[in-house]
Parts: sequence; C-alpha cells; structure tokens
Amino acid sequence: MYLTQNPVQQLPFFRLRIPFVGESKGRYQTQQTLPGCPKVPSSLQLRQYQQQAITNWFANNGRGTLKMATGSGKTITALAIACELYQQINLQVLLVVCPYRHLVTQWARECEKFNLQPILAFDNFRTWQSQLSTQIYNLRSGSQKFVTVITTNSTLIGDGFQSQLKYFPHKTLIIGDEAHNLGAPKLEESLPRRVGLRLALSATPERYFDDGGTQSLFDYFGPVLQPEFTLNHAIAQGALVHYLYYPILVELTEAESIAYLKLTKKIGRSLLYRERETGESPNFEDHEDLKPLLMQRARLIGAAENKLTALRDLMATRRETTHTLFYCSDGSQEAGQRSSLRQLKAVAKILGVELGYRVSTYTAQTPLKEREVLRRQFESGELQGLVAIRCLDEGVDIPAIQTAVILSSSGNPRQFIQRRGRVLRPHPDKERATIFDMIVLPPDLDRETIEVERNLLRKELRRFVEFADLADNAGEARMKLLDLQKRYGLLDI
Repeated sequence: MYLTQNPVQQLPFFRLRIPFVGESKGRYQTQQTLPGCPKVPSSLQLRQYQQQAITNWFANNGRGTLKMATGSGKTITALAIACELYQQINLQVLLVVCPYRHLVTQWARECEKFNLQPILAFDNFRTWQSQLSTQIYNLRSGSQKFVTVITTNSTLIGDGFQSQLKYFPHKTLIIGDEAHNLGAPKLEESLPRRVGLRLALSATPERYFDDGGTQSLFDYFGPVLQPEFTLNHAIAQGALVHYLYYPILVELTEAESIAYLKLTKKIGRSLLYRERETGESPNFEDHEDLKPLLMQRARLIGAAENKLTALRDLMATRRETTHTLFYCSDGSQEAGQRSSLRQLKAVAKILGVELGYRVSTYTAQTPLKEREVLRRQFESGELQGLVAIRCLDEGVDIPAIQTAVILSSSGNPRQFIQRRGRVLRPHPDKERATIFDMIVLPPDLDRETIEVERNLLRKELRRFVEFADLADNAGEARMKLLDLQKRYGLLDI
C-alpha cells in the first residue's frame, strides 16, 4: 500500500559512493555541502559487510532491518544511507527514534560527524516543539534544505510529536534504533505510515515471547537483510575484539534453594495441566501463565546472595584492574519488596568501601549530565568501574570497557547479546576483553522437577556454550560448564 510513496523505487540504479576499507578516500569526495545537510566524513571507510547491507537496503526499495552484532557499526551504516539518499533523491528529513534519552545524545554526537545539526526532541515539549515546527516550515518554504530529528520512543507516541508528523515531507527516512522495542503495540501504531523510507537497526530484532510484535516490526520496516553479521563474523573481521570468558558457578543458599524448588514445581504443574487440557506438549514461550513464575525464578537467580561472596573473592585479587563494568540484578526475590537496587548497592559497598575500588553507580535515575561525566571519568581511568543495572544494555557506546562482571542476566537472550557487544567494542588501548559470568547452579531436584529444570536450562546453557566456544580460552571455559551439562544430560549442546 505504501510502497508507491517510496522515492527509492524511482531510482534507475544505485551506486554507493562511500569508500570501503582499503580504497582511496579522495576518489569519492563530493562537492561542498551546506551546514546541516548530510555529508560523509572524509575519514570514513565502510567495511565490506556495511557496504553490502546498504546495497541490499536500496535493492529492497528503501525498506529493511539490519541485524548486526552490537558494536559492528549499525549507526554509521544508517547515516551512510542517509547521505546516499541525500545525494540521489535530495532526502529532506532524517528521523531517528531511540528507546532511551542517553541514546538520543549519543546519536547526536554521531550525526554531527556527518555534518548534521539535529533537533533533540525529548522530555519537555516546549523545548523542541517550536524548533521542529519552524524547521519543517522552512523546509516546505524552500529556505532550508534538510532537517534532522532525534527522538525517544516515549516522545514519539505523544500527541505533541504525532501532531508534527503529518507535516513531514515525502522524502523522509525513519531509522528505528534498537528497533525490537518498536514492535510493542502502542509504539508500532505510532510509527508514521506516510514515511516510505524505513530502516530498523538491532542486533536482536526478534521480540522475546512476542511473535506477533516481531511480525508487526518486519511488516513496517521490512525483513532482515543480508548479510546478518554475527558475533563470530564481527570478531573475525576486527569489528569487535577477541575476549576471554570465565564462567563462575555459584550455589544457592538453603533458603534460596527451597524457594527455587517451590517455583520449579509450580512451573512443572502448570505445564502438566496445560498438556492435559490441550493434548500437546506446551512451549515455555507460548504459555502466558508461566511468565510470572519464570520472572520470579529469574529474580531469585539474579539476586542470589552467594554472588556477592563470589564478587568479593574475584575482585580482592583484581584491585588494580580498571575500565570494569559490573552488571547487577534489577529485582529481588521477595514479591512486592521495593528493592530493585539492593544488589547494586551491595556491590557498590563491597567494591568501594571494603576493597577501596573507585566505582560509581549508573542507573536509569542517573541524570544525563552526570552520565556524561561518569563516562569521561571511566574512560580516563579516574573511575575504575561502573556498577549498572539495565541502562547500559542497549546502544551505549563506551569502547574503553575492558572487563565485565555479569552478576545477573535476564532470561531474554537479547540482554546477553547486547551486553557482550558493549564489552567487545574496539578501543586503541584494548587488545582483548575479559568477561566474568556468574552462573547459578540449580539445587538438587527430585524426579518431579528435574525434567522441567532440564528444559528450562537448555536454552540458557546454549547461550553460555556459544559464548564460551568463541572465546580465546574456549577449552577452559567449556570445562567449567561441563559439570552442569553432565548433571542435566545436556552434553549435546
């Protein structure tokens, strides 16, 4: 229905003008560009996989999803597309939609390298509404050639921004950053249908427990385009650094083991009831009733008390280590208790007070200006570490990270993928990254629960094994996981 509004379909051919690695830069220099209009930085050289992704996006009539490993250059690839569209069809508006405010400022820094002067449309409506409406008017009157707008998901769905969207011109490109978030119903409904040029960016576009939302995302932006750029590819081509992987196996306390066993039995009974009702073996992901139980179980594992002991033992021998990120649990095992920061505070106390390690916490409540200060202090080594919950999962670019200690990961594979990408970004002072991953050992279970546990563990263990296999110390890492595989008969992973 909307493809007829797509300017790319009118192009007789497409030839990328941006040099690749190893090619001459000067050969592709373009004429002087006005301030605020897209221009490729003179230093930019695209890698082959980036060039192929751009070519395939144009070949798909200006629609598509780039599924690339975190840290492999999705932002640069997207901005290169905007520059090419400006050259070929006089693109007029670039609209970037991000899930978080800190990503807006990060995108702004990248946009400025491409000669763009973005409007940052988030938070207070009054601070950007007048600026946006004026620039769109100037664009339509011919006194301005290009407008760049970077906004957040929450601003996008608001009446203020929606009222402006209807005035965006035909030649607008929308880029959905960490686009898996945009598959949520309210967000997907707010995406502008009149905009024909669409690009989604995500290392993990498939939505967890939400096939319908995943399909809606692809229906709007277009399918995943080749090449899919995996972690293995990214390391092999130098887009991400090599790493060492150290699983740290942690036992539950007696009280935690009892709670864990009760939850696992409830999950097993729920599955058995569903199977008797439907006559089919239920899939965990298709079983809505299981979600609360699985979340409780994940919180219990995430906040396991012995992780603090393991952390103390680990860091007591690494007090001089710098550029370290600590990922904490975002919940506690007690239902209804408002203590999502409990583990974060405990970790900060162990590191900062007991061990004298220079750290600061980094959460969703940390103001943007303070985040920028912390980022600079971390990169310079003034701070040895940052203790974070979820806000460093998606999109945050701190290449100086050399070591990560993962105390907690959710069951969602996206979180694990995003986090490892954060740590493996290349940096001049980083030859190789190091990752310590705390894995909770399930307690001894009875016959009623061991098969349930085996099925629950299979998917998570597959992720650990995959990451171990790609590490420089693969043999050592796999040996640490072997006992767990043997215990549950999962040696086939």
